[in-house]
Amino acid sequence: MSILSRWLLGTVLALFGIGSTGCGRDLGWSAVDRLIARSFPAVPQLSTDSLAALLADSTRPLLLDVRTPEEYRVSHLPGARRIDPEATAFPMLAGVPKDTLIVAYCSVGYRSAGLVERLRKAGFTNAHNLKGSIFRWANEGRPVYRNGVAVRQVHPYDAAWGRLLDASLRARAPQ
Repeated sequence: MSILSRWLLGTVLALFGIGSTGCGRDLGWSAVDRLIARSFPAVPQLSTDSLAALLADSTRPLLLDVRTPEEYRVSHLPGARRIDPEATAFPMLAGVPKDTLIVAYCSVGYRSAGLVERLRKAGFTNAHNLKGSIFRWANEGRPVYRNGVAVRQVHPYDAAWGRLLDASLRARAPQ
């Protein structure tokens, strides 16, 4: 994420007074969702409920984790492949049909929305951003994994963004 993007997102959090509980977090999510929708208006969003239903129905979308190696090592969604947040070429997707259901996620959805926008420009017509990404997924009590084992920790990205993640889920230090 560029310095400008990080500053913008941090500013949104500060302006909306995101707290660690209650209304502050809801207001923060609302602001983040609006920011992503304004920044990436053509990127389709998939809800966590919809992804959970797909996974429960044995529909296996290609899950792309759009976070750093450190974030991915703490936990990720089952079967997710990590991809660099700044990727503009997609050699790892060589041979993947362009209409494959792809769901990308990051911490809150900003980096993954940018990736989905680039994937769609590259011809991947069924790429979606996971709305709220891994933070919302984990906050809802859905499973995350490390080395194939379910865990209850998520990398908080940084102190400001980590406020959107339930305190009991925040990894104390990258692993």
